[in-house]
Amino acid sequence: MEEQPKKEEHQKVIIVPWDFTAVAEFALAHAAKISRMVGNEICLLHIVDSKISHTDEASRKTHLTRVAEENSKKYGLQVEPQIVKGSIFTAITQFAHDRDASLVVMGTHGIKGMQKLTGSWALKVIVKSKIPFIVVQDSPADQERYHNIVFPVDFRNENKEKIKMAIFMGKYFDSKIHILEPGVTDPSLIKKTNINLNFAIKYFIQNNIEYELHELPKGELAKQTIEFAQQIKADLILIMTTKNITFADYMMGAEEQEIIANSSKIPVCCVNPRSSFAKVGQFMYG
Repeated sequence: MEEQPKKEEHQKVIIVPWDFTAVAEFALAHAAKISRMVGNEICLLHIVDSKISHTDEASRKTHLTRVAEENSKKYGLQVEPQIVKGSIFTAITQFAHDRDASLVVMGTHGIKGMQKLTGSWALKVIVKSKIPFIVVQDSPADQERYHNIVFPVDFRNENKEKIKMAIFMGKYFDSKIHILEPGVTDPSLIKKTNINLNFAIKYFIQNNIEYELHELPKGELAKQTIEFAQQIKADLILIMTTKNITFADYMMGAEEQEIIANSSKIPVCCVNPRSSFAKVGQFMYG
């Protein structure tokens, strides 16, 4: 019997939502940095209104293709252009899931003006995804590794899920993980927080990830996380999003929203409860 050819493995891809702005270019620069380390291709995803005219759509496709070609040469990487019709609040995550993307790197202007009343559109996009997002406000300082990653821990069970991402970053970028232990006084919360801390430390040790534990005084964890990241000039803050986030969270400002829009413009990696990341399973036991 003739041997059947092996099925070609699907190439993992990093999605960069593209709106032809400076922050999109910043996101692409970060995606290129990550792509060089993990070997993923990059896809520029441009979302258009479903009622767009054929002429306008063709014009944008031509423009996007040119941008992709220019950046392929600039970064020496495979950059693919894609146009999808729909809303940014659903189309980005849907496309990323359909493509089995490993990561979405998205630029944001932070929270300005009326954004503060209606909530960050970036967070609205992120919380719908099972795929991690890295949200950036500026270009990377260099194209080298992420040296220092801030890893706040609290009492939520979902904290354990972002450990996979921390191990992934530590493995590929030789990053140092700075674990932040919040200052809590409630015995029940202390117990739950310690469980999460011990769980994280155990897997960092098993996977030879360099880490350092920092105890914080009692206070607002989001604010303290940003201040600490500023002090050590962190390359990335790694957080969990709130499970079942509500409209009230957007109106009042969820902690994640404050961290994502931090004034120091430090990139923030957002991991949603029950999210997935490419090939992290192999890292969990060293």
